[in-house]
Amino acid sequence: QVQLVEHGGGSVQTGGSLTLSCVASGITTYGACMAWFRQVPGKEREGVGKIYTSSGAAHYADSVKGRFTISQDNAKNTVYLQINNLKPEDTAMYYCAAATLCAIGFDVRTYNYWGQGTQVTVSS
Repeated sequence: QVQLVEHGGGSVQTGGSLTLSCVASGITTYGACMAWFRQVPGKEREGVGKIYTSSGAAHYADSVKGRFTISQDNAKNTVYLQINNLKPEDTAMYYCAAATLCAIGFDVRTYNYWGQGTQVTVSS
């Protein structure tokens, strides 16, 4: 059974930092496309970044470039999302997702597995 479990969310002030982790079981993150999405109530799920785990190359949404960094630890079967200089508009539920291949863009339909999410709340 495949499981993705996110950790690390919380409440922080503007300008703070958080590191989210996504621990996978039942699949090997190495070779998969691992992505981070976020969603606020009433809005569509938004892709913020993804990593091609076989190469380590990461791609980010324009809205978060320069503040978000995705990394991987293959030995721990874990992917991380570091968020710096947090802004109130970063407040959302953050989800980890896995796909066999990285498609262009952040189409949620291309991801086979999802975590349950971890809440990030940024106060001004």
